[in-house]
Amino acid sequence: MFKSDEEKTGMQMKRSRAAEIANTLEWLITAFALAFVFRAFIMEAFRIPTGSMADTLLGAHYRLRCTECGYKYCYGVSGMRPQQGLAFRQEHSRCPSCGYYQPTGPTDSVSNGDRILVLKCIYQFEEPKQWDVVVFKNPLDPTENYIKRLLGRPNEVVEIIDGDVYIDGKISRKPPKVQREMWMPIYDNDYQPARPEEPQFNRHAWRQPFRNAEGSKWAVDEESPTIFKLAGEPNEIHTLGYDSSLGNGFKATYAYDDTTVYRFMPYCSDLMVRYWVTSEQPDGQAGAALSKYGVQYAGRVDFAGSMTISKISDGNEKVLVTRTIEAPAAGRPTMLSFTNVDHVLVLEFGDQKQIYDLGPEPNAAGARRIDIEPAVRISGAGHIAVSHLAMFRDIFYTGRSANSNEPGRATEGHPLKLEADQFFMLGDNSPCSEDGRWWRSPGKGNNGKIYSEGIVPREYLIGKALFVYWPAGFKPFQKSPLAVVPNFGELLFIYGGSYKAE
Repeated sequence: MFKSDEEKTGMQMKRSRAAEIANTLEWLITAFALAFVFRAFIMEAFRIPTGSMADTLLGAHYRLRCTECGYKYCYGVSGMRPQQGLAFRQEHSRCPSCGYYQPTGPTDSVSNGDRILVLKCIYQFEEPKQWDVVVFKNPLDPTENYIKRLLGRPNEVVEIIDGDVYIDGKISRKPPKVQREMWMPIYDNDYQPARPEEPQFNRHAWRQPFRNAEGSKWAVDEESPTIFKLAGEPNEIHTLGYDSSLGNGFKATYAYDDTTVYRFMPYCSDLMVRYWVTSEQPDGQAGAALSKYGVQYAGRVDFAGSMTISKISDGNEKVLVTRTIEAPAAGRPTMLSFTNVDHVLVLEFGDQKQIYDLGPEPNAAGARRIDIEPAVRISGAGHIAVSHLAMFRDIFYTGRSANSNEPGRATEGHPLKLEADQFFMLGDNSPCSEDGRWWRSPGKGNNGKIYSEGIVPREYLIGKALFVYWPAGFKPFQKSPLAVVPNFGELLFIYGGSYKAE
């Protein structure tokens, strides 16, 4: 029996549709297999579960704005892992700039932790680097993933001294990109409180914390309280000093954490001060001074064309380094910053920089005195104006728990010697991080294998944190249960790596 042309065409169309369906299924299976391989061996998405890496990476938190000065900051949700959009009563917090204690208020939405991408295969091809942010299996419960910063590597001796990490007896300096992420605000003069008479600014009414030294002639601009002006002689130095009894102090506090632990925190003396300076005349100078252990280090820019870093001890000044620079243009604002961090002094003026290395040993910055509060001063001469004045402190790795006087592992006087294939991890939110300092039980391995307390074995490394692809989003409208609007402004790469001297 012969088939008509219509029947033949219909059969061909059926075969063609069957082939299309088969090809589609084959493509889907291939895509699924590739996605599985990609997730298992190359890159995987994780969500930050806790605040142990804040402020670098955020767990569940409140997104807050100070009701007095408007400064934005995040405050962690302790002891809970809420779903996005659920409401919890806001706990007590303190503005990291003006020091205002936010009163307990109405319920606020809780933002979920950051979602990150983790590169899983990288440590198959290269050794983990110090300061990498690493995802690994919790040695005490290998079914759970942790994320911390890698500080100690195989065959190294790790010791935390006055908030800094020492490797084999020498300070471990942070790479510039890591350091920029770790600066924490102490005070930003651009954020002035709306109601300074309120008695909740560090338990008192607000007053400008930068005060004139005796005989100094700095004055607040009448039209803008965020600008300081000086009208003096080119060779007369006038000083503004930061009064920590009025503003936030220099203790290693975290705006993300419970304020009840603030009084237990030690001083942090690794600091940065920066401001923009405008000179109305071609002469004069501007600078800043930071004290550490009672020793004052000063950075000074002379508008005639030089920058100098000096050390002042017992009233005697010693010039450490000086260089000639391009003189600034009169009337043009230029950023000046002075930093003392990881035993390195850095003076920057515009795109010109001067560096002085104090040395890597524990006492290179002076005999350690944890009972001496650091100090910050800015100075100037001539007719100048200072704006955008702000101070920051470095991250501080604590040696003792806020709830106990018992020293942690790898803390001062208790160095940790790592063996082959052993790593030591710390959380950036040091006072509230359950990490290698505090693990009091041996790690668990397969077939009854036991790992040393406080260490992460090489086989438990999962990968390197690479990118925050979904920070806590925004709600499309107030009563929305989900914050589904992307927060593009906080997408960021997660930096690690080793320090290289400039």
